[in-house]
Amino acid sequence: MDYDALLWLSFGGPEGPDDVMPFLENVTRGRGVPPERLAEVAEHYHHFGGVSPINRLNREAIAAVESELAAQNIDLPVYFGNRNWHPMVEDTVARMAADGVRHALVFSTSAYGGYSACRQYDEDIRRARAAVGDGAPQLVKLRQFFDHPLFIAAFADGVRKAYEQMGDPTARLVFVAHSVPTAADAASGPPEEGGHRYSRQVAEASRLVAAEVGVDTYDVVWQSRSGPPQVPWLEPDIVDHIDALHEAGVKAVVCCPIGFVSDHLEVIWDLDNEAAERATELGMSFVRSATPNSDPRFAQLVVELIREQTENAPVRKLSELVTGGDTANGEPCAVRCCEPVPRPAVAQNA
Repeated sequence: MDYDALLWLSFGGPEGPDDVMPFLENVTRGRGVPPERLAEVAEHYHHFGGVSPINRLNREAIAAVESELAAQNIDLPVYFGNRNWHPMVEDTVARMAADGVRHALVFSTSAYGGYSACRQYDEDIRRARAAVGDGAPQLVKLRQFFDHPLFIAAFADGVRKAYEQMGDPTARLVFVAHSVPTAADAASGPPEEGGHRYSRQVAEASRLVAAEVGVDTYDVVWQSRSGPPQVPWLEPDIVDHIDALHEAGVKAVVCCPIGFVSDHLEVIWDLDNEAAERATELGMSFVRSATPNSDPRFAQLVVELIREQTENAPVRKLSELVTGGDTANGEPCAVRCCEPVPRPAVAQNA
């Protein structure tokens, strides 16, 4: 198939104080999150002027991809759409249709499998095409890339620079990704694969980065859990883990946000504020390494994924774990793959 555009599909984030509550309402719609919890999270955004860096960083990454496409003589305009904030993906796909786009590739800004990391982007694609109707372009999503050599190399260089900044080669390396309910992790991937695709891919990416840096001892932990306390999520939490490392006599921590392709509010709040402040309280040194999307290799990675689809270029992987996520028009990549786990009923006041 000849493709005539690339859709850059991301999560979205507020770009001013008035955006914060409408954005959070979009994120949590249908989840029964109480207003007081939304107000608490909103304060995290207002701490930074009501702005998440994610939209700006996406635009910078898109500009880098456009430059890389031009350098490789690939004529493919790039469109930007989000799940939760403007530019909304429904509006972007409508604009693509109006511009005459008929067959487009989709790059979603998550390297991993799982419902939130992969299948929910399929739902975004399906919803946007349904909103546009019969004139909607065909949309083919590019694959997961957690073990792509360029992805690993960019993270590894970020970790090296963090160690240089720390000045302590004995610092404990701690990888962090977004927590999910354990039931959602168990359901990630097609059933015949045995589940847990998300946590296994995060663990494998961490192993690959640690090996590239030459670090033998490291940890994989989680951040940003939410929801009722009776629902188990992936643990340990990064702040709890810092407490445990302190008790074990660890004096310094290099923290790598392996689960994220770019900075956003949760990275900045949970790691640069809460985790860093807890380490300082305990007298521990703490440095957080960079996310990869400002690295030139990230744009090269995206173009390599494009060439896999357009030119049947070789698939570059560093592990034996299954890579999925390459889907058409919002359909799941396998039967029952990463199905959403039913949420517990929300108690209603009598």
